[in-house]
Amino acid sequence: MRVLVEMLAPYKGRVYDPCCGSGGMFVQSEKFIEAHSGRIGDISIYGQESNYTTWRLAKMNLAIRGIDGQIAHGDSFHNDQHPDLKADYVLANPPFNDSDWRGELLRNDKRWVYGAPPAGNANFAWVQHFIHHLAPTGTAGFVLANGSMSSNQSGEGEIRKAIVEADLVDCMAALPGQLFYATQIPVCLWFLARDKKNGRFRDRRGETLFIDARKHGTMVDRVHRELTDADVARIAGTFHAWRGDKDAGEYADVPGFSKSASLNNIRAHGHVLTPGRYVGAGAADEDNEAFDEKMRRLVATLRQQQAEAGKLDATIAANLRELGYAE
Repeated sequence: MRVLVEMLAPYKGRVYDPCCGSGGMFVQSEKFIEAHSGRIGDISIYGQESNYTTWRLAKMNLAIRGIDGQIAHGDSFHNDQHPDLKADYVLANPPFNDSDWRGELLRNDKRWVYGAPPAGNANFAWVQHFIHHLAPTGTAGFVLANGSMSSNQSGEGEIRKAIVEADLVDCMAALPGQLFYATQIPVCLWFLARDKKNGRFRDRRGETLFIDARKHGTMVDRVHRELTDADVARIAGTFHAWRGDKDAGEYADVPGFSKSASLNNIRAHGHVLTPGRYVGAGAADEDNEAFDEKMRRLVATLRQQQAEAGKLDATIAANLRELGYAE
């Protein structure tokens, strides 16, 4: 996903995707580097894919583009092929809400620093796997189902709380639905940082950026939405400005779109990370119409619609009589 790569900006270092599919994230990373006049040789690629056919596709996908990468075959949870890797960037789009990951066999795994993930849902197993493989100054960006931001089932809320309290959550971005052909589920982007007091950026300790981009994107057909170049630039640009990246401009909260929230603010919301709770309402969303005026307008609209519906019913009944189907 391009917006993920544009936000994480993997210019130099080790890039890791433990559920890499056919290698799409790596290809996007290459395109990003080329678009920003960088060198593909400045990054080292590590990946893993459990499906044999898809793994072969990933190998081929990288080979035909001249991308050198260590892409392993196997289950990242049960047979981690890069056990000692500490990545500068983790980029991933793991399977959502996976209930068949055999988590019951890994109850005491060393990766579960923030709590044992439920056997019936792998979301927070993936999150902790990503964290486990981050270098001391590494950053991670990944896609998850929206439920990961607020779920309290089977201890997920406690795991999320522990991750928040460790001050690892750098940014949360809510995206519109229908971005993927394979699922209509609305998704969110998580960005984690091992060290928010990073020399490249400003000191962000105790802060998290929330972006609500649910109203962005354009429908390209009846069932699929795409983020435009302008959408991607706005979302990624906001994140870079907030981090204090060079030449990214000054950051300012935008009601209805972005909010830099303190750890205490997140605590007040019960460690729920849904951006809509923090960004507030935008100017266009504010409703200044008096209640009495609104009710009069809505009742008038209802009466008009009822009248039109009555005329339509009469027309349908007349047509049925002409066809010999009258009661």
